[in-house]
Amino acid sequence: MLEQINWIAIIVCVVVSMAIGAAWYSTLAKSWIKANGFTPEQVAQVEANDTPGIYVVAALCHLVMAIVLSGVIFHTAGSDVSPVDGLLTAFLLWLGIVATTMSINHRFQFKPWSLTLIDSGHFLLVMLAQGAIVAWFGF
Repeated sequence: MLEQINWIAIIVCVVVSMAIGAAWYSTLAKSWIKANGFTPEQVAQVEANDTPGIYVVAALCHLVMAIVLSGVIFHTAGSDVSPVDGLLTAFLLWLGIVATTMSINHRFQFKPWSLTLIDSGHFLLVMLAQGAIVAWFGF
């Protein structure tokens, strides 16, 4: 499978995913902080943005996500894939795995639904973008 991956598409997916995250959480920062129930010390740490390791982890996770999504799209749609196929596959994976997992985790963590909507909404956009990019670039 790795020999069939379009690495340019994967890198574009990572860059676009990071940009989506920056825009999404910049826009929803106050709501996200409130929904998490952060202490004033945690808010100061978030606002100081002094944790570069978080962004390395995020980039690596987006890389893995794009590679796996690429493999799933290839194995379900074949090499003759359209961006619509990529969007549909990404949406179904998001709905069946990401949204459900976050919903379960946030309920057991006693987090509000607003946090689930913010976080899962972010990953919906990321996965849709990745699915469209992978399918558009092809294998």
